Amino acid sequence: MAREADEQLAVSRVKLPKRVVERPLLQVGKRLLLALVVLLLTVFIVWLDRGGYHDNADGKVDFLDSFYYATVTLSTTGYGDIVPHSDSARLVNVLLVTPLRVLFLIILVGTTLEVLTERTRDEWRLNRWRSTLRDHTVVIGFGTKGRSALLTLCATGLKKEQVVIVDPSSKVIEAATADGFAGVIGDATRSDVLIRAELQRARQIIIATQRDDTAVLVALTARQLNRGAKIVAAVREEENAPLLRQSGADAVITSASAAGRLLGLSVLSPYAGTVMEDLIQQGSGLDIVERPVIKSEVGKNVRDTDDLVVSVLRGHRLLGYDDPKASPLQLTDRLITIVRASNTPSSGGVDQR
Repeated sequence: MAREADEQLAVSRVKLPKRVVERPLLQVGKRLLLALVVLLLTVFIVWLDRGGYHDNADGKVDFLDSFYYATVTLSTTGYGDIVPHSDSARLVNVLLVTPLRVLFLIILVGTTLEVLTERTRDEWRLNRWRSTLRDHTVVIGFGTKGRSALLTLCATGLKKEQVVIVDPSSKVIEAATADGFAGVIGDATRSDVLIRAELQRARQIIIATQRDDTAVLVALTARQLNRGAKIVAAVREEENAPLLRQSGADAVITSASAAGRLLGLSVLSPYAGTVMEDLIQQGSGLDIVERPVIKSEVGKNVRDTDDLVVSVLRGHRLLGYDDPKASPLQLTDRLITIVRASNTPSSGGVDQR
């Protein structure tokens, strides 16, 4: 049981964006190589003046004795069986061997301290990240759909620090952290993995898994952990959309049907397909956004607003622009409008509740 718990912990760890480009093993390798150079240099110095040293065993110092003396001297062991007895040997020890000993210890102790410091720093960053993360966006599945959804959100002002990626592939999470996002490696159907992503405190959850049944399980688990978050999910097959809504998703996008409709529209009118592609691509040309009704618009007809309104969100009802119930506008209404990309509010795609 303990082994299984350790394995689960290893595959559901949190990875924050890295600041150090050089790998830790490469750093340790360089330190060990430098320590070896210092050791060989000390051996060479002792060997050159081997006549100035005395071995209590046989009185002579050969190459193996030089290596032995350099090792115990640099490591500060100092057994005393080999000692410098000439003035030149003692002077060399004072001026050369002692500084090399200090350098050797700095290299080894510095490597250990750096590893411990790095671990402490990573632990501190992780604890600070957990304590400050609030109202963030959790993206479950960082494939084509997840990347595209996140690209749209970032184009509307969402900061990378407010995004957590959850994916079972370590390579995908490494790519996400390289882009500046925090990531959690693990199975998103497990509640402990979602808790590591702080999903219980998230504002928005995007489910873009490869399988529809996985999306359903993720939606059930996510809704159980967070009752107030907005959950948007993608499914491949349209018949699975109702089941996903029952599982807790607020909005369900059928990727295959949506792509098929866009293909059909492009066949009938290539320019209409281009316009639709422009509308769903935030930050260029025309954008479709959701915004609240301002005070000057209260009581007006939908067509009397400055923006091109396509729908009115009143409570949980979505009213068309030509629906008689949509007018007059109320202060609690929200408008789905089409605007120029330069006029898109920075928060339009971040919080649309």
